[in-house]
Amino acid sequence: MAKQLRIVMAQLDFLVGDIPGNTEIVLEQARRALDEFHGDMVVFPELALTGYPPEDLLLRPSLEPRIARAMSRLLDACLDIYLVVGFPEKKNDKLYNSLAVIKGNELLAVYRKQHLPNYQVFDEMRYFEPGSDPCVVGIQGVPVAFTVCEDMWESGPTLQAAAAGAVLLVNINASPYHLDKVAERRSLLGKRATEGRLPIIYVNLVGGQDELVFDGSSMVIDAAGDIQMLAPAFEPGLYPVTVVVAETTPCRISLPRQEIFIGESLEAEIYSALVIGTRDYVNKNGFKGVVLGLSGGIDSALTLAIAVDALGSDRVQAVMMPFDYTSELSRNAARQQAELLQVEYRVIPIAGLYNAALEALDEEFARLSTDVTEQNIQARCRGLLLMAISNKKGLLVLTTGNKSELAVGYSTLYGDMAGGFDSLKDVSKTMVYRLANYRNTAVGRKPQSVIPEAVIERPPSAELAPDQTDQDALPAYDVLDAILELYIESDLGGDSIVAKGFDETVVKKVLRLVDINEYKRRQSPVGVRLTQRGFGRDRRYPITNAWKIGE
Repeated sequence: MAKQLRIVMAQLDFLVGDIPGNTEIVLEQARRALDEFHGDMVVFPELALTGYPPEDLLLRPSLEPRIARAMSRLLDACLDIYLVVGFPEKKNDKLYNSLAVIKGNELLAVYRKQHLPNYQVFDEMRYFEPGSDPCVVGIQGVPVAFTVCEDMWESGPTLQAAAAGAVLLVNINASPYHLDKVAERRSLLGKRATEGRLPIIYVNLVGGQDELVFDGSSMVIDAAGDIQMLAPAFEPGLYPVTVVVAETTPCRISLPRQEIFIGESLEAEIYSALVIGTRDYVNKNGFKGVVLGLSGGIDSALTLAIAVDALGSDRVQAVMMPFDYTSELSRNAARQQAELLQVEYRVIPIAGLYNAALEALDEEFARLSTDVTEQNIQARCRGLLLMAISNKKGLLVLTTGNKSELAVGYSTLYGDMAGGFDSLKDVSKTMVYRLANYRNTAVGRKPQSVIPEAVIERPPSAELAPDQTDQDALPAYDVLDAILELYIESDLGGDSIVAKGFDETVVKKVLRLVDINEYKRRQSPVGVRLTQRGFGRDRRYPITNAWKIGE
């Protein structure tokens, strides 16, 4: 006779370090899973009790008693549902990335993550010891195996679970987002499911943590490797699934009236990541809102739209800080966008500050010609004003630099780089334009066109000198971004890039700019990570080095 399990995937957002708060979220959502969805089991993400990644909080001496109190709280709640929750487990002076299976006031089983990632943004070997044993628990008479995140990237744990008699595998995750990550996971899970002849229920974290963004996209894969359910990306929620277990065939997935949420454009996916990453950084760090310099350019315009979508108009302030070279187009476009998005808007000219700075430096600059120094002073005057507003009002300064500019140092240290968070840090300039057009036409967002067309169509300019455009100093952005893609994302050398048809002089100039500006990037704010080679946790190059551009 077939048996059924009602399993609720808890795709939720947790705050790193808030063990009591995270524990209450687990209990609250477990009760919802029981009362609203009549669940037999509710599954939470990896390290749900601490949030992910907890980094060196795992080294704190008080970690063990804090986790002990959290586990006692879960057991004392005595819920009539199987609770599957990730936590750091201290055992015999070793720390494990573990999963607990709880029912009522009983801890039924613990699984310890076997494969610890130590690449890109991950450094779990710094903290954890690997486990080695499978974990199969009878859930309502159904043998269910459990694994944690990276265990899916190796075949061993899945085959081990099948050999131990499991007919269903549950995998909990804190898998951060990057471009094409959902397709990558789907392919991987399909392979594991067919290898073990096991359906897989994959539950992932959602939300932002510093530069990392977790997309959720929890999914269910049947034993044939086909996807049966994909939860919406970047949306916290409880997603139920019914598993039907027959005695003579692999258990199958029953999803009446369920939908597979697929088909979003790349721009929609990236935009959602930027919004949730910005929202969580501001909210989790306790800021009242944000302030940014609205220049009339496309980067600040897109950043303003992201901020409003993340926080609401009432928590966003935009400041236009004009100078002699600020065009009427910029002034009008900034005011127009601020009115469209209904944010607090101020105009604070910087001529007085600039002239005072030059007067103070008069003796230092005597007999020296005007150069980029004076342009940087303009940018630093603006940074000073924004940081003053931040201090006085408790607002986080959003910087507006994109990845292309940061790559080649087309930004001013302590000027337009002064701030606390950069939503566009991992967004190329060409993608900035695509996102701006997407935001202006996105279905379901009101008002629709919030970035003035004049801003999108104008030649990009820092407006720090008369008639200045970005292309005075840089190649066209489509060329620049193509070279940066090969150098930063693909790690190709200069000779290899030239061999793909790019001008050698341009390539050498771009690569040199990237290399000599590492010191700037180290001092830039954190920002949302979108690629596998984001500046920060991914791409780690020495500031001081003598590496020669070439092969």
